[in-house]
Amino acid sequence: MAVFHLNSQTKNVYLWNTIIRSMTHTGQFSTALEFYSHMRKSDIKPDNYTFPSVINACGSLSDFEMGTVVYGHVLEMGFQSDLYIGNALIDMYARMNDLGRARKVFDGLPSKDVVSWNTLISAYSANGYWEEALEVFHQARLFGVEPDSFTLSNVLPACGGLLKVTQGQIVHGLVEKVGTKKDITVNNGLLSMYFKLERPMDCELLFSEMTHRDTVTWNIMICGYSQLGLYNESIQLFLEMDGCECIRPDLMTLASLLNACGHVRDLRLGKYIHHDFIVKNKYECDITANNIIINMYAKCGELKASRDVFSRMKCRDSVSWNCLINGYAENGSYTDAIQLFKTMKRETVPDSATYVTLLSVCTQAENIDFARQLHSDIMKRGFESILILGNSLVDMYAKCGHIHDSLKHFQNMDSQDTVTWNTIITACREDCAMGFRMVRKMRYDGIEPDATTFLVSLPLCSILAAKWKGKEIHNQILRLGFQSDVPIGNALIEMYSKSGSLTTAVRVFDGMMEKDIVTWTSMITAYGMYGEGKKALGVFDDMKKTPGILLDHIVFVSILYACSHSGLVEEGRTHFDQMKREYHMEPRLEHYACMVDLFSRSGLVSEAEEFILSMPIKPDVTIWGALLSACRSSRDTKTAERALHNLSHLNSDDPGYHVLASNVYATLGNWDKVKKIRKSIKSRGMKKEPGSSWVEINNKVYVFIAGDRLFEQYAEVKNLLWILYGLMAKEGYVADLHSVLHDVDDDEKVEVLCGHSERIAIAFGLINTKPGTPLQIMKNLRVCGDCHTATKYISKVVNREILVRDANRFHLFKDGTCSCRDLW
Repeated sequence: MAVFHLNSQTKNVYLWNTIIRSMTHTGQFSTALEFYSHMRKSDIKPDNYTFPSVINACGSLSDFEMGTVVYGHVLEMGFQSDLYIGNALIDMYARMNDLGRARKVFDGLPSKDVVSWNTLISAYSANGYWEEALEVFHQARLFGVEPDSFTLSNVLPACGGLLKVTQGQIVHGLVEKVGTKKDITVNNGLLSMYFKLERPMDCELLFSEMTHRDTVTWNIMICGYSQLGLYNESIQLFLEMDGCECIRPDLMTLASLLNACGHVRDLRLGKYIHHDFIVKNKYECDITANNIIINMYAKCGELKASRDVFSRMKCRDSVSWNCLINGYAENGSYTDAIQLFKTMKRETVPDSATYVTLLSVCTQAENIDFARQLHSDIMKRGFESILILGNSLVDMYAKCGHIHDSLKHFQNMDSQDTVTWNTIITACREDCAMGFRMVRKMRYDGIEPDATTFLVSLPLCSILAAKWKGKEIHNQILRLGFQSDVPIGNALIEMYSKSGSLTTAVRVFDGMMEKDIVTWTSMITAYGMYGEGKKALGVFDDMKKTPGILLDHIVFVSILYACSHSGLVEEGRTHFDQMKREYHMEPRLEHYACMVDLFSRSGLVSEAEEFILSMPIKPDVTIWGALLSACRSSRDTKTAERALHNLSHLNSDDPGYHVLASNVYATLGNWDKVKKIRKSIKSRGMKKEPGSSWVEINNKVYVFIAGDRLFEQYAEVKNLLWILYGLMAKEGYVADLHSVLHDVDDDEKVEVLCGHSERIAIAFGLINTKPGTPLQIMKNLRVCGDCHTATKYISKVVNREILVRDANRFHLFKDGTCSCRDLW
């Protein structure tokens, strides 16, 4: 500066350019522009070396007005074709987010170098115009421009942003080809891209091959793992990084790690990061850091520590309050969550996220009164038009059992998205007919379904066994290209298997290119439902040989269930022992329940009881209930009394087990006990699920309840049942009057049996379908012993295959036999 002023009499363009360039290089952009203005007022004209620095100063200041003036000077002096000035102009407009003018300057250049292409690619990529960035990149290659490390590091975010795996792999190939394989910036860009493409295996391979890694490299890996839900991998990498003294995590990395600690409940590591990194690096004044710490402690169940961090904060935002409210909610402290919300209202204004969390609290606590207060509050604050809140209200009302309020709010919403429709379809699970109407209306309104839509629609088909509707949804899945989605494939297997189409379920399973643990478990369960235990074991063996599949507790429940319903006692024992011995998994109550069920179904009631008494954990109602159910079938009075005694001490609120006890006493003829239990059920406000059966005919579902008379063809059905009763008697059928759970005379008992819902459904189906065609019946409860026997005889006298799904499994009745071999 001093030299410049000393030469005030001999200033030339070179001196002016030098001082302007110097000001720009040192970040004194305003001063640089002042010197440019003085230069313009002097007799010295700017030349082509002046403008790149001046344009750079305009771009750095985002001074659009001055930039436009300088561009006018460039045009005035005829420098618009100058390559260096053109590149500077492209960069300036890119920094000002005026990509239209940047492209116009680029297109106007008579010749371009790699900097020109890189500047435009960088401009598009930095502003999220990824399609355009890739287009320019491919144009550059067509023009024979050799990409350098800057080109590649700027085009990689576009590949990741567009989720274009093939494009990303092409760029990766170029990295190898042009010799930038060791460039750390390019490699970091590749890592970031592969994480965006959700390809952690490619990241791991690239990371292992990198000879040079910097802090950015480690941060990308740790954050990337955490964002993909690979929390243990994120933590493990941090522990490796922590051993490198020259590498230190930044705040973003620490935030990702605290998030990972919360998800895996690693309190020890969370505390270490909090005290040794956040506190020591003075990040504790950062609101975002504190919010993440509150969240971490809450997820680890340390609500006091979470509250302490919250209380120490000198400045809080709505996220701080929401984190703690959410922490209380996740840990079941609903009263504390509501109380904190009331405090929040006194100190600040809750946002939409606050209400979303609190509506979830109301759902969990089944607090409909407070939920209605929140709804009123939402309307007063003018939040009712916020879509996520509208969706939360639809969900809350439905889960609190107020489906009509849910539907009313749904219909009153100003706008609805796919999430809204998915929510209302899910809400209609208890009313499948309404659910199907919503699926049809969604399609009629032109709302494009997503993967979740299919995942919430297919269970409706499973519940009703509406095969025709399931096929319709499956066709839509194929048409929209969702068939490769693993969760959808899993849902299709479940839908077809529960709808009586095991063959189609197997075909879906065999056609899946990718399978996860749920896929294999679903197929094992499907075979188990049909009593195909040997095939279930075959699938289990194939699964164990599949790389990348880790067995879990659920798959062992499925395999033990399959053994139980196929009478494979020894195989069940083997797999139960294998679970502990080979896979080091401690059996849970559900596994013990499966073993008791296995012994009981195979008539080994004494062994089942001995197994229960030898359990290392206290048996629950499920286990004693399984034994009691077996005693009812075998009429083992003494064991039944012991099971009932143990069951009574557990004080279960599940009406199913009280009904089971009542049914056992009824089978044993102890009507005083039956009356006492039924009176207790009524006084405690318990509701027994009514038995119902249904049959699908010509794409329509017909539902019947026990003793049903309120349907059009009642007289025909009643007449056919008595005809069938006579034909069955000739074949040797004798009604099992113990299956009648009412204290009435024998003639009335026979009439009661004929009025069971599955028999009404069978007779209705026989009347309304062609002779000789298979018949499929669904029942919500377990089929009774007499109906099971009767259906065997019916299949023989009418020469029909009858497939019945009850609460436990499928029964294929044919020629007087059942596929379950009486192991039901």
